[in-house]
Amino acid sequence: MSYLLAIDQGTTSSRAVIYDAHCRPIATTQQEIRQSFPEPGWVEHDATEIWESVVATVRAALKKADLTAADIAAIGLTNQRETVVIWDRKTGMPIAPAIVWQDRRTTDYVGALREDGQESLIQTRTGLLLDPYFSASKLRWLLNNVPGAARRAAAGELAAGTIDSWIVWNLTGGQQHLTDITNASRTMLMDLRRGDWDNDLLALFDIPRVLLPRIVPNSGDFGTTTPSLFGSAIPIRGAIGDQQSALFGQLCTKPGLVKCTYGTGCFLLFFTGPDAVVSRNRLLTTVAWQTGCEPVQYALEGSVFVGGAAIQWLRDGLGIIRTASDVNELAARVPDSGGVVLVPAFAGLGAPWWEPTARGTILGLTRGTTAAHLARATLEGIAWQVADLLGAMEKDAGQHIAALRVDGGASASDLLMQLQADAFGTTIERPRNIETTALGAAMMAGLGAGIWKNADELASMREVDRTFLAATTEKGRRAKLKIWRKAIKQTSTWAKE
Repeated sequence: MSYLLAIDQGTTSSRAVIYDAHCRPIATTQQEIRQSFPEPGWVEHDATEIWESVVATVRAALKKADLTAADIAAIGLTNQRETVVIWDRKTGMPIAPAIVWQDRRTTDYVGALREDGQESLIQTRTGLLLDPYFSASKLRWLLNNVPGAARRAAAGELAAGTIDSWIVWNLTGGQQHLTDITNASRTMLMDLRRGDWDNDLLALFDIPRVLLPRIVPNSGDFGTTTPSLFGSAIPIRGAIGDQQSALFGQLCTKPGLVKCTYGTGCFLLFFTGPDAVVSRNRLLTTVAWQTGCEPVQYALEGSVFVGGAAIQWLRDGLGIIRTASDVNELAARVPDSGGVVLVPAFAGLGAPWWEPTARGTILGLTRGTTAAHLARATLEGIAWQVADLLGAMEKDAGQHIAALRVDGGASASDLLMQLQADAFGTTIERPRNIETTALGAAMMAGLGAGIWKNADELASMREVDRTFLAATTEKGRRAKLKIWRKAIKQTSTWAKE
């Protein structure tokens, strides 16, 4: 039993990765899941499909590694955050599609709460800003709009949770209704400093406590899998939200270390240790992790809602590339974007702007604009959004960010990483294993299973593959930043009008 299994349930796919005792991946399997867009601004998942994809990828990974369930010391789970599911406690079946973190259907409801002066309470208790991004308003929408849901929830007939809760419930055959503290911290219902559901917020959103899972640390006993799933029972010893998992997988365990994950969105976390730093620049204060009985650790976070999804749009929406990786060759055909600026606000603007009604904008088009210019402008738009977050974090932290640790699928793009180094004038460090989200979950499971005592024992496992240094002058960078800020202003103005 020297192997660890990570389940990485993301926005567009589910993955299973088996690691050896040195945290080296020996088998990886992946299965795409469908996203549905039933109305403008709505994004849904089939929670049953999510669960079935998890089972399929785990079984395939065990077969690929030529292992059995008995060879696995522990499972670690990581997941897309904020996406919420409600299901029937008796049948285990969802009562409606899962509402995905990108979904904006509750914008008007959230706006009414803001007008009612509720944002201060929410930010003080949760460290979050009032936005449709988080789970509470999505959960309220389901209770309001699924016939009989509110009554059944109050009667204790239903269970709800983020994707970690849904998967743990199914893995354990309905024996465990749990959520880890990082996922709970993203619901807009948890008191950030007490680590428990907040009665005032439950009342504000009219959500019965009986509907919600119990909050537990990120490493520990989450139960065991039903033996029939994989041949024998496997202990579940870790669960952590995907961005916190990447922070841990990057071993950003000392205050001041920063990582950015380039996935469907881009997520920047600045580790602050035991101090829950209150942002003055519209960033989020969030739980980083809690291992066992240790004190809760915190981070500052900024989220770009559309990162790699903009590249998918070039592929699926415009059809100018065949695969996502083709964007690099296409963008490299031109030395610059030819004056084109693309703000990929397809799902609104996240931190530090928080403009939920914003939409994607392309500026500076001319008759000479080509597909290559659009591809390069897309990569630049991703980099500039992250640069905005880095700037806000420097102000909150009161210190210069000398290096940024990167991971996620889009970080494999050398061009994007160079553009990122240029956009902020900082050093980019890309690890040998860019799939640190799954790695963090495996490490957390290893801690929960007692394989390692603490994160210090993991430090030697981090390997940097390549470093990118800024290649532009400060004057040139500031000139481009001025143009980017002008584009952001145009995007926000368009949305408001």
